[in-house]
Amino acid sequence: MAASVNRSARLLRSAFPALARRSFASDALVEVKPGEVGIVSGIPEEHLRRRVIIYSPARTATQQGSGKVGKWKINFVSTQKWENPLMGWTSTGDPYANVGDSALSFDSEEAAKAFAEKLGWAYMVKKRHTPLLKPKAYADNFKWKGPPKTETAD
Repeated sequence: MAASVNRSARLLRSAFPALARRSFASDALVEVKPGEVGIVSGIPEEHLRRRVIIYSPARTATQQGSGKVGKWKINFVSTQKWENPLMGWTSTGDPYANVGDSALSFDSEEAAKAFAEKLGWAYMVKKRHTPLLKPKAYADNFKWKGPPKTETAD
């Protein structure tokens, strides 16, 4: 990201010589400490000390391919839930309750950890469960398995 910002600044300077004399934010050397990004981002104080779970979701039962396998997600630990008396729906006062399901997806466990550390969130990593798969062939469904077993009447 920083490289693309620097590239954009150079392009602007070459296109507009008057801008060459101005300094850009990309010129400054800024050291970001873990958890500092959340402080300056405008996130309320009670949401900065969040606990999150980093996990790799399992394949659904209907999923055949390996397209989304290996992705990592972040979910927020939320305990502020209650049942809505009018409709019977589960309600929450937590604005981040459903964010992890759709938005926070990462290619690796390390990227998810780095993101959580950058925002100052305490995290717990659930290790991926990889099932043991036996190699099978479709033709095995039609193999000769011996004579049919007969039931004996007792």
